[in-house]
Amino acid sequence: MTESEPLPAEATSPRADGGAYEFPGCHPIRITRDEIADYDGRYEYWEARTETAWEVNEPTSPYHELPSQRLARLSDRIAAIRGSPIETFGTSDLLVRDAKGARHSILQADQILYLNPGRSQPPGHAVEIGQDDLPDVILEVDLTTDVRRGKLAIYESWRFPEVWVDVPDERSPSTGKTRPSTLTIYLLEDGRYRTAPASVAFAGWTAAEIHKAMNERDCSAETVAVLTRVGRVLGERLGTGPDDDPFLGVQRRESRAEGERAGATKVFEVMQLLGARDIAISQALIDARDLIVEAPLPALQRAAIDCADGDDFLRRLKALT
Repeated sequence: MTESEPLPAEATSPRADGGAYEFPGCHPIRITRDEIADYDGRYEYWEARTETAWEVNEPTSPYHELPSQRLARLSDRIAAIRGSPIETFGTSDLLVRDAKGARHSILQADQILYLNPGRSQPPGHAVEIGQDDLPDVILEVDLTTDVRRGKLAIYESWRFPEVWVDVPDERSPSTGKTRPSTLTIYLLEDGRYRTAPASVAFAGWTAAEIHKAMNERDCSAETVAVLTRVGRVLGERLGTGPDDDPFLGVQRRESRAEGERAGATKVFEVMQLLGARDIAISQALIDARDLIVEAPLPALQRAAIDCADGDDFLRRLKALT
């Protein structure tokens, strides 16, 4: 492939209504129809009509990549609580073909998410508009760009159901802070985007909660509680839960088995103490197994040593729980 040629044009592309899509923070370069299939650079949008791609001015940096990578990890945690996978594909091509099947235009998203990948994820190298199921959520990270002036209108015209736009807390000194750090959720209603306080796809996960989680260096206890809440609601809709997750399910089963073994050991020790004092093991004591398992062992041992008989031990046991 030949090196892309810089273009002197403004970073805009004509719209069907006579206006123009704008791509602030980008510069246009020429990439031919033959070259675009193998082009591995990052750009916001490419159109066949002019063989132009709008490439981001600033090089890719951790400041830009971290939020989308963190969202992938957060989605994995929600998926574990829900008990079924969520797929994140990172930077992906969203492709429109013309009537002859040739590439007509391509939009590159920062992150795409499929909440039910077994039924809906795209089979090929790109999401083909009009052919594949669209992602449940698109994430755009506005570090040096502003998707509201171009890409968002294209997403709307292609009818993507939910788009998140995050302006990160952490930015390089060169980018500055011309916009406040925040996350905005756009939901498609009657063919138009409206801003919303919370996600529909992620069951009420609010914009403020998402932004906080994506911009934390370490996952806070508050965020863990939020992810658990969202995962549980999503799981209730599907009839799944943590036990259905291949990793979390194993850990939970092992934990329960360990708890059962520890409980059995505790019951055995208490019965041994009572037996050593010639206190008969009645059916009432056997039926109190669950109470014995719940009570702290030192208190159980003291009750078994101090009690006058089996009935007295049961009274002491109930006082402990």
